[in-house]
Amino acid sequence: MRKITIRDTDHEAKGSISTVSRVIKMKNAVLSNLGGFVRNSVKTALNGLMSFFSAFVHRFKNGNMATRASHIIMGFGNFYHKQIIKGFIYLLFQAGFILFMVLCPQINDTPLGYKALINFTTLGTEAGDIFTKADDSMLMLLFGVVTMGIIALFFLLYLSNLKSAYKAECDKQKKGRASGFREDIRELFDNRFHITLLTPSFVGVAFFTIMPTIFMIFIAFTNFDSAHQGEVLFDWVGFANVKTLLTKTGEIGQRFIPVLSWTLVWAVFSTFTCYFGGIFLGILINRKGVRYKTLFRTIFILTIAMPQFVSLLAIRNILGELGPFNTLLVNTGILSEPVSFLANSDSILRARITIIAANFWIGVPYTMLMTSGILLNIPADLYEAARIDGAGPLKCLVKITMPYILFVTTPYLISSFIGNFNNFNVIYLLTEGRPAAVGGYKAGATDLLVTWLFKLSVNEREYNLGSLIGIMTFLCTSTITLLTYRHSKAYKEEDAFQ
Repeated sequence: MRKITIRDTDHEAKGSISTVSRVIKMKNAVLSNLGGFVRNSVKTALNGLMSFFSAFVHRFKNGNMATRASHIIMGFGNFYHKQIIKGFIYLLFQAGFILFMVLCPQINDTPLGYKALINFTTLGTEAGDIFTKADDSMLMLLFGVVTMGIIALFFLLYLSNLKSAYKAECDKQKKGRASGFREDIRELFDNRFHITLLTPSFVGVAFFTIMPTIFMIFIAFTNFDSAHQGEVLFDWVGFANVKTLLTKTGEIGQRFIPVLSWTLVWAVFSTFTCYFGGIFLGILINRKGVRYKTLFRTIFILTIAMPQFVSLLAIRNILGELGPFNTLLVNTGILSEPVSFLANSDSILRARITIIAANFWIGVPYTMLMTSGILLNIPADLYEAARIDGAGPLKCLVKITMPYILFVTTPYLISSFIGNFNNFNVIYLLTEGRPAAVGGYKAGATDLLVTWLFKLSVNEREYNLGSLIGIMTFLCTSTITLLTYRHSKAYKEEDAFQ
């Protein structure tokens, strides 16, 4: 009895904590987790940097003359240890890089190489006239980023040359000779086969993902907008765009927080309605005694089999002012006149609720299918043991089924949240961001950050502001993803359900 009394007293004490105190505690917890994550990230980065410099100094200090010479002439250590082909490849890359940087090949009268780095700092100085062609600021920025990317890849190749020279020296001391070219090729298709497969992918990601992202980030720090198109030069403006966005100066600053708030609300509701709705549906269909399980699954899978944009356009037409849903409501006397549920709605709340409901219809089958597969893999012995101990269906659901599902699906839940945070299709195809919001800067009441970014970039040609919105979107999604996943049981207790 005493234990029960103590627990009840603790429960009452906890229940008496004010809402303000709880909010403050939650805020402090989030900031503490974020601060710990940042500290760990910085510590890991510094440790990696120190390890890199330690290895670099170690090779130069303990290496022989050939290894040290490889710091200047790539491939020298390989030539010294009679690895002729490998040394020639390294030397060829070094010669090609030097020629590229010095000769500065031109594309559309805009140079690469070292001149591209100079132009990158100015973004052009010649405005042009009848007799002189204007500088192309866009190409100068692009070629500057490309040149820096080539320099970065060459630096990685340079480090590979140093490691290869030092390895050849170590092999000579231990085995009496360095490995031959055929042995190295055989090694690349055996123990280091992962490097062979990942290298082309890494180069592709570097040029087609990382470099465009860096280019977009740089655009955010320029005045490249609708007034600086064609042959008009644009310049660096530093953090002026960031200041405009965060200090609520101008229309874009006034609309950023409302759009971000709605984006977060949309991501939470669209994720968890589909998630828990799909779990409930999966559990319901897979219950013992339910007949025609295959038929029910097939009916819901039809939503997935149909292309998403077709389903969304169909929903938009069904819910339109002259659509069958409004016609049914008017004919049955529920409404006296048609009501707009989406883009032309006079109620922002109604439009947002309708969008969430439409997303629920097209999104819940995915979770239902996944839940069905998970339920089939939960050991039947767990339920049998629970029933022997006197647990009922509700107890089994709360203590066995839901923990198992939540543990397995946490990565999916996080990816689903990020996908909904950037869910362009649902918003744009249903409402195009409308209805209009008061004081909106090309951002309607249902616009997400990603649809607002699209409008700013494609429709309004405000590329600098669009790039800045893209950066903010990335910071939000990456922070949420890393913090959530690292504090989930799926990360901390990876082998718990194996």
